[in-house]
Amino acid sequence: MLSYSAMRRVAASPAFKRALSTSRPALYAAQASIPRTKLFINGEFIDSKTNKWIELKNPATNEVVTLVPEATPEELKYAADSAAEAFKTWKKTSILHRQRKMLDLQLLIRDNMDRIAHSITLEQGKTLADARGDVLRGLQVVEAACAIPHMLMGDTLEVATDMDTYTIREPLGVVAGITPFNFPAMIPLWMFPLANVIGNTCIIKPSEKDPGATMILAELAQKAGIPAGVLNIVHGAKDTVNFICDNEHIKAISFVGSDQAGQYIHERGSRNGKRVQANLGAKNHGIIMPDANKNHTLNQLTGAAFGAAGQRCMALSTVVFVGQAKEWLPELVERAKQLKVSSGFEADADLGPLISPESLQRVERLIASGVKEGAELVLDGRGIKVQKYEKGNFIGPSILTNVKTNMECYREEIFGPVLVCLNAETLDEAIDIINKNPYGNGTAIFTQSGATARKFANEVDAGQVGINVPIPVPLPMFSFTGSRGSIRGDVNFYGKSGVSFYTSTKTVTALWRHEDADSTRATVNMPTMK
Repeated sequence: MLSYSAMRRVAASPAFKRALSTSRPALYAAQASIPRTKLFINGEFIDSKTNKWIELKNPATNEVVTLVPEATPEELKYAADSAAEAFKTWKKTSILHRQRKMLDLQLLIRDNMDRIAHSITLEQGKTLADARGDVLRGLQVVEAACAIPHMLMGDTLEVATDMDTYTIREPLGVVAGITPFNFPAMIPLWMFPLANVIGNTCIIKPSEKDPGATMILAELAQKAGIPAGVLNIVHGAKDTVNFICDNEHIKAISFVGSDQAGQYIHERGSRNGKRVQANLGAKNHGIIMPDANKNHTLNQLTGAAFGAAGQRCMALSTVVFVGQAKEWLPELVERAKQLKVSSGFEADADLGPLISPESLQRVERLIASGVKEGAELVLDGRGIKVQKYEKGNFIGPSILTNVKTNMECYREEIFGPVLVCLNAETLDEAIDIINKNPYGNGTAIFTQSGATARKFANEVDAGQVGINVPIPVPLPMFSFTGSRGSIRGDVNFYGKSGVSFYTSTKTVTALWRHEDADSTRATVNMPTMK
């Protein structure tokens, strides 16, 4: 663990501040003509009283869409106190009552999918089709949460005559979620529906770069009958994160985002006695065997590397060609060239802009560093100008080849539409490359050999493995199981692991002597649950 002094140095570093805060300056005198994003606290959408506002810009145009508040200390305390008060009654509601709320919520999300997707495209930039996928993958977690009566069942055993031991899963209390910009609907839906249906109350801090989808979800939760205080939405940057890490009401924190921010949140939250799960960075490798189905493999690589402009923690950003498979590279380049870069609202767009000018500059810098260190840039997407969107944060698909593992473009998570390509002579060499990388979010292999696939799945050290599947994110009947440097904490998101994260286990041992039983008159009425 980091020492306290080391943790303070991380918190003071410029890189950490960028990770937790917008790279755009806060505004101290918000313009009245620009819409302002509200807070959602204790069942009400309220205007913040802050004097610090963050510009949220459309990534395709860099025009200001809304101003996002940095919530005041009083507003943050109000949210935490409201959640703590609501927990007193929410935890006592029946599991069937809470299940009914999730059933209603999932229908409302489905009915409003296009509205949520529009907000995502406007604020985050991804294509409308991809934004709908963002909502859908989150909706699937809500649908899975509707099976909560089964998932909360405990164990029971008669351990001696008239003596039973059984376990009960209980909610923790107030829990919090801190979400990233790249999945504005999916990641919040990983968190609050499961937390709420279990009986917890929740505070969500969405990314200040695109909170609109989360605000719509809060509105839908309210329409579904989620009581006041059970779900609260706050905004801000570093100060808001510190509040979540420190507040005495908050028992657990879920985080998805960058390495530095996640390590800091895990450290600070853990020091304050909170349970913390933090999904961090990734460097996901795809192994291409010479016997793979070429057409399928190249199509899957193209989509997984460049979709969402590469801004996915599970993007297949690194490919290792084994043996003669490297001869497929020219065809891969041609397919990448065919992708259309434009605003996500354009019907023919394949990928949209990066989230900010600073992200664009970072991606371009990492491409340049690869060339400087000896990689070959066979496809250069820098400097692209998109008609009608000349001021957008656009970069086209880019491919670096002959990359070595000591290069910065390999070591860093680029988070842009850039594919780095390495070569290996054997499967063992390719596996060794993956296992020496510090990250363990996901990996994939493309092959038509069952024996090769089995060897890879058994020997590779990554939490999620795809076999002819480029982005092996599990559906929510399973859990998201990133490993090694890609996670802090030992309990994963959603599925059975998610239930474990948001609950504590109580074990009861009871003795009821059969000799003490009295006969009673039987009832013939059908038992009902009210």
